[in-house]
Amino acid sequence: MTTDILAFTWTDTNRLWLVENPIRITAYVLVALVARWAVHRMIDRATRPRGSGAPRSTPALVRHLRDRAPSGLRDATAIERRQQRAETIGSVLKSTVSVILLIWVVLSVFSVVGVNIAPFLASAGIIGLAIGFGAQNLVKDFVSGVFMLLEDQYGVGDVVDLGEATGEVETVGLRVTTVRDIDGTLWYVRNGEIVRVGNMSQDHAVARIEIPVGHDADVARAQVVALTAARDAVDDPQISAEVLGQPQMLGVQDITAAMVTLRMTVTTSPSAQWAVARRIREAVLMAFDEHGIARPAAAALAAATDG
Repeated sequence: MTTDILAFTWTDTNRLWLVENPIRITAYVLVALVARWAVHRMIDRATRPRGSGAPRSTPALVRHLRDRAPSGLRDATAIERRQQRAETIGSVLKSTVSVILLIWVVLSVFSVVGVNIAPFLASAGIIGLAIGFGAQNLVKDFVSGVFMLLEDQYGVGDVVDLGEATGEVETVGLRVTTVRDIDGTLWYVRNGEIVRVGNMSQDHAVARIEIPVGHDADVARAQVVALTAARDAVDDPQISAEVLGQPQMLGVQDITAAMVTLRMTVTTSPSAQWAVARRIREAVLMAFDEHGIARPAAAALAAATDG
């Protein structure tokens, strides 16, 4: 009889700890796991390609970037670049969701076992405020990095002007972008400090060729010779694949005491404008020599430079 009473009392007293609390804790954990799985699945659907083929392989999260690009540039390279952005953003979103759910589970478990979470919340609020105030630049860098990825402002391999640094992008992170300039210096630029971005490699580029001729040259004939040479140059197999349009002669760009400057332009693939411009300058120089087009006199150039 006494043994039965003691057993009943022990079971009744500890029922909360042996049955109810474990069930509630298990329920919270299961809810968090299911919510994490569901949200991660939604993120995967938005950041991973579905189906096959270029039009269907762009992730939904960055599909607007594909629609904004010219049709001639919707190739495998562009899709791969946007896929990398989508995966980076998806990874950040997944980590954020996991941390939020983990905090919720921990606070719920504390509440179940009877721990007063009010002091924890108050302390967390004060610590969060202090950290937020001290790390506001870090938050600014992070948010700017996310928007740069979403808006496809630049990517690895692009040649950009970020204000403080100009060169080729080597890495794009959520906090820092690294750019290597023409001298080989690697610049670390915080995303939050980037006020403007000049991307010389996005969608298409324009090669600008300025050609100096002497004052005693036949300017009209020089324009015809230069344009003919440029059109022959862009047919060169070495650069023809990078040329998206025929060269255009814009005419006289500038007149100084030393020379007359002609300007031509040609649309090229991203980052190909410099190679195309060098090839056209070489072809025009050879054509001028062949047709006897007068160059600026050395004495006039020296005088202009000294002046």
